[in-house]
Amino acid sequence: MRYTRQALKQDRFAETAADAVHWTVEHRSKLVAGGIILAIAVALIGGVYWYTTYRDGKAAELLGRALMTYQAPLRPAGMPPDPQQLSFTSIRERGEAAGIEFNKIAADYGSTRSGKYAKYFAGLAALDAGNQKAAEDHLKYVAGVRDNDIANLAKLALAALYRDSDRQADAINLYKDLIARPTPTVPKVTAQLQLADLYTASNQPNEAKAIYQQIVKDNPQGAAAEIAQGKIQQLK
Repeated sequence: MRYTRQALKQDRFAETAADAVHWTVEHRSKLVAGGIILAIAVALIGGVYWYTTYRDGKAAELLGRALMTYQAPLRPAGMPPDPQQLSFTSIRERGEAAGIEFNKIAADYGSTRSGKYAKYFAGLAALDAGNQKAAEDHLKYVAGVRDNDIANLAKLALAALYRDSDRQADAINLYKDLIARPTPTVPKVTAQLQLADLYTASNQPNEAKAIYQQIVKDNPQGAAAEIAQGKIQQLK
């Protein structure tokens, strides 16, 4: 009986193998075509990865150069420029020059992380250049990207812009959003301190005090608690 069962297994295996060989022969062209398609797909995926990595690297390099412009020193009025060191006569002049670089990076590499950071810095540069409308447009765009680390930086800057332009309600909403969804780039306590300061400046001491007390409760040790306790004392 064992022999018969073993023989049946072998026969079935042989039949299955034969069927597989037969199917392979009949569908050989399809298999070849499928293999070619798979190879092309793998090559494309590898090419896309390489291209994306290359673009990210290039964008990061250009962003580094633009940041050097953005952080270039200001020289006193009447002082001639040093040909060995980039400098500017005013914050506005520097903001305009850096903004050109940031905007070009954002336009050419907007899909990369560095490109999104460039858009964020373009907003800050526009503020320095005195172009509040452009700054708001840039920061609003970045505030809506999927990368929360970058988006929250833009929201924090946008809230400051709203605050400076007497749009307190818009600033408060952004600070509350940052408190509810903090990131390493904008921790909860950072947004809390900014919101409490806004409430203080807006003559809403009770709201400010409540936030400072929450900061002390959440962060009993450290600089944030010390700052909050000092602010509470000032409100009394």
